[in-house]
This record gives sequence, structure tokens and C-alpha cells, in this order.
Amino acid sequence: QVQLVESGGGLVQAGDSLKLSCAASGRAFIRYRTAWFRQAPGKERTFVAAITWNGANTLYADSVKGRFTISSDYAKNTVTLRMDSLKPEDTAVYYCAIGPMGQGLKYDYWGQGTQVTVSS
Repeated sequence: QVQLVESGGGLVQAGDSLKLSCAASGRAFIRYRTAWFRQAPGKERTFVAAITWNGANTLYADSVKGRFTISSDYAKNTVTLRMDSLKPEDTAVYYCAIGPMGQGLKYDYWGQGTQVTVSS
């Protein structure tokens, strides 16, 4: 069983930056991807960014492309989401998740989430 713990959320102003971290307690898969999702109040959870276990490939939602950067530290088993030029519409609970490669877009493990609030 892998546990994911997110950290780094908070209250910031528009234009500020935040760095979220996702720490995993172990490795459930040999090849996997780690993703960030977010859920704003009253809305569905949406994809933000993902990175493969070796850091070779990344993917971003159009809404964050050019502003957010996902990176990984395999040795520390952590994934970081650097968020720059934050906007009020980025306000949401941010979750990290891990899923195996080669099984579609399934994510088997989820964290509890960290709140990000961006004031205008």
C-alpha cells in the first residue's frame, strides 16, 4: 500500500508562486506516472499535470501550460508542482495520484489533497 502526502498549499495573491510537493511512502509499480489533479468548489476534479517515473515525459493541461512545472526526484520518491503566475481560477484542492504505465489513465493511489487559494 502506497500513501501519498501533499504539502505546500496556502493562500497567495494573484501573480504569486507556490510549490506543491507529493511524497510517496513506497513504490507500487516499476513503471508509473504521477499526476496532479485539482478540484474547485462545486466542480469536478480535473487533470493538471503528470510526469513519468523517470522524469522523461511530462504532460500539462492547457490551462496551466507555461505557468506550472512538474518535476520528480526518484531517489526521494517525491514529485513537485511549481506554480507560477497564479490566477484566482487556480483556486482548488490539489491532489496527487499515482498510476501504472500501460494501463490507460488509471490512478490507483491518491493523496488527501492540499488547498490552494489565490486571491485577486
